[in-house]
Amino acid sequence: MSTIDRRTLLRTLGSAGATAAFVSPSTAQTGGKTITLAAAGPGANPRYVPADDLKFLPPQKIPAGRAADVFAAVPRQKLLVTYERMVKSRKWETRMKDLFLDRSQGLYGAFHIYVGQEAIANGVVAALNDDDYIVSTHRGHGHLVAKGGDLDKMSAEIFFKETGANHGYGGSMHMVEMDKGILGMNGIVGASFYIAAGAAYSALVRKTKQVAVAFAGDGAANSVYYFSAVRNSAMYKLPAIFVIENNFQQQGVPMATVTPTRQISDYTKGLGVPSVTVDGNDVASMYTATHQAVERARAGEGPSVIEAITFRWYDHAGVAGAKAGADGAFGLEYRSDEAVRQWIARDPIARFRTFLLERKLASDSELAAIDAGAQRAVDSSIEFARRSPDPRPEDGLKNVYAQGSVAPTQFFGAMAPETN
Repeated sequence: MSTIDRRTLLRTLGSAGATAAFVSPSTAQTGGKTITLAAAGPGANPRYVPADDLKFLPPQKIPAGRAADVFAAVPRQKLLVTYERMVKSRKWETRMKDLFLDRSQGLYGAFHIYVGQEAIANGVVAALNDDDYIVSTHRGHGHLVAKGGDLDKMSAEIFFKETGANHGYGGSMHMVEMDKGILGMNGIVGASFYIAAGAAYSALVRKTKQVAVAFAGDGAANSVYYFSAVRNSAMYKLPAIFVIENNFQQQGVPMATVTPTRQISDYTKGLGVPSVTVDGNDVASMYTATHQAVERARAGEGPSVIEAITFRWYDHAGVAGAKAGADGAFGLEYRSDEAVRQWIARDPIARFRTFLLERKLASDSELAAIDAGAQRAVDSSIEFARRSPDPRPEDGLKNVYAQGSVAPTQFFGAMAPETN
């Protein structure tokens, strides 16, 4: 049987008119390497205009096929928990967005909203075990909720309270729950790659069969951390999964203008790492792609890369262009309002809800009860935060100096200029 290399296959597909932007995780074997059947994507487009992302809109329903069938076979209770966490994440961030818009609330600091991308975090986590690790980004609230993070601690941290996930020290970008395998959010773009690779190396050495997942954005894939983390994970066959959340926008620069390949997942195929691009608004495709990657990792076969095509509904950070009680941020110069409307119409939660109902995996009343319960949990967490005590001023020196809460005078003395 003759084989052809990947580049030749992609050129052949392209010349035949193959223009799929992303696929459910069905792949072809060519020369012993797994590749996606996709020859076109948003990258390598220096003439990108904001409306170009409309070319990559997913369908309004989760499509029938292998990924949908695999996900439908997941135990019903896990499916309902996944739905609950997606709804809880959406409601919590939407409520926080409204509170940030209300200046009387006194909230301040960075707040990167994950709304619109919930299928990625929850599709991935549904394929993990409780003791597996995740490493998040600055846009990490959705990852924490997906892994079972405590809403009370999250809300208290946003209010900078002593009961917060980081005791009021870190705010939105620095929440950690080690006992749940949540190794933290991070303000350093791309740091999740190294942290996850380190956690995967620990699991390999300890022979625990744990898997570590790094979440990162499309911009982070161009960081100095990405290739070296994937390269070394491939070298040592680490049980790591690298999930690129490609929402087209980076901070405010179109990824298409700075990505030299059609797909970000093309970056790592030369390493022999299975690298696929899937519909990130389809929780079934995210679960199925991750399940394959997890099986590979636990079998000692090394890392995988999953690029998830999605769209964030709000600005990079903060609430510019947003309104209380309304979804989406509009009037931002680097994207079109029509794109925001069209991607909102592909709401990953609405798609999942329709999937559950059409597959008769849940009733409308069950899902309505989950929605109501999620709202109660969000409201309760806000009240918990408001009732919680502020950190004591003297605690500001904790965790800073080796001698505890008292700043060592020799430290300051060494820096002070001599006087006569």
